[in-house]
Amino acid sequence: MYLITNGIIVTEESLLEGFDLLVEEDRIAQIAHQGEIVPPIGTEVIDARGGYVTPGMIDIHSDYIEHMTAPRPTSLIDFQLGLRETERELVSHGITTMYHSLSIFKSADYKYRPIREPENVRKLIDLIDRTHYSKHLIRHRFHARFEIDNLDQIDNLKSYINEEKVHLVSFMDHTPGQGQYRDLEVYKKTVRGYDHLTDDNIAVLIANHQTKEKMTVDAIREIAEMARERNIAIASHDDDSLEKLDLVQSFGTVISEFPITLDIARKAKEKGLFTVAGAPNVILGGSHSGNLCAAEAIQDGCIDILCSDYYPAAMLHAVFQLASSSGQELAELFKLVTLHPAQAVNIDAEYGSVREGKKADLLIIERLEPDEFPVVTAVIVDGKLIQKMNYRN
Repeated sequence: MYLITNGIIVTEESLLEGFDLLVEEDRIAQIAHQGEIVPPIGTEVIDARGGYVTPGMIDIHSDYIEHMTAPRPTSLIDFQLGLRETERELVSHGITTMYHSLSIFKSADYKYRPIREPENVRKLIDLIDRTHYSKHLIRHRFHARFEIDNLDQIDNLKSYINEEKVHLVSFMDHTPGQGQYRDLEVYKKTVRGYDHLTDDNIAVLIANHQTKEKMTVDAIREIAEMARERNIAIASHDDDSLEKLDLVQSFGTVISEFPITLDIARKAKEKGLFTVAGAPNVILGGSHSGNLCAAEAIQDGCIDILCSDYYPAAMLHAVFQLASSSGQELAELFKLVTLHPAQAVNIDAEYGSVREGKKADLLIIERLEPDEFPVVTAVIVDGKLIQKMNYRN
């Protein structure tokens, strides 16, 4: 049991100052004016020292585990080691629920990654699943990022779903000339960044991708139906047209990941889809692919969720950067990384906000100086204090 005092509690509606919060077992038991809660004997008092008491962050799209298990293209670290070290990092950034976004690619041609070989993907999926039944720090989930030209792996994806190891499915198409790479010059620049290819080599690569066989709409619908039957959220990826939004929504998509333009993000929002942008986009000041500017879209009101994408620290810093630069309310901005992602993946009944009766997934976030960047100094997951950090003067 913990009594958190001297903090600014970030609720769904507002910032509460002068309130205490009591954690009993795995739940938020009580929120009341400071001094009104009579804690049971043995309750540990945690002084938030003026910091923010927030929900734990929920990251529904991140391939960081791939980088931690394969820090070099041909170097594979022991997967157990990689996952354990990843969660220790995620805790320090305030991420208490992670949807590890493993890519089920057929071939990228220009950047071979052994971590994306089917047998390695299977090992990571099984490892993520086993964390539910062993000692762990955070909540690990599997986000299946399925490239729609990967026909050989359709049966495996179905197996993962039937085995109840999938918690989010997104269908992806990285074919140059549309989606993320609708601008072929951006695609060519990206490819050259990975390999020393001539213009002729790249032209062949583009032609091969543009003529490859892909899943039929009926095949996608079949998998989407399997997911919906199990309450698994479905996402589309790199939406770039109204026609694509109509299509993906027809087979039950509820999330639009990384809409390419502001106009498409608005259309997705109008259609009732949860819209996702990358937090690194915010702290970098724009998209590395020249697409939608996340900060502008959030200001416009057409982005619901921020994910870490490839840089876990970005979620925390993006929220505070937006609060400083846009003038938006911090309580609303925190929903981008807490309540809204929880709603999108159907876990908001238990997680995503500071509310009596909900699971006690909580952070204390302090500012080292009034104008300096925020740091996570305490993390509680399912009512257990799993990290406490004290900065020295």
